[in-house]
Amino acid sequence: MFAKRLKQLRKKRKFSMQELADETGVAKSTYAGYESGYRQPTLETIQSIAKKLNTSADYLLGLTDYVDPQEPSSNARELLNHEQLHWDGIPLEKEDLELVRLLLERVVRDRVTGSDGHT
Repeated sequence: MFAKRLKQLRKKRKFSMQELADETGVAKSTYAGYESGYRQPTLETIQSIAKKLNTSADYLLGLTDYVDPQEPSSNARELLNHEQLHWDGIPLEKEDLELVRLLLERVVRDRVTGSDGHT
């Protein structure tokens, strides 16, 4: 998957193999080996290539289908809409997320109204 995505994205972004080889500090033949699947780049090289191609290493490695790099959202509501959230590797079910959403709505509502629940 890496080789295929690398080649497709390089062409889409209109870079030559030589340009990416120069960017990563490898010979053109080495870079060509990455696209053919004959060679495997180091993690540092993958990160360098991803930066040049304006994507993420996760996309190149097939860990995500989002080609454009995405900044993580700091909006809790958006985060809770993500379907595959987990807590230290333990998947959170829809019911779990709904409980968290209700708790956060209560916290925000209390903050906005000035009520902290303490007497």
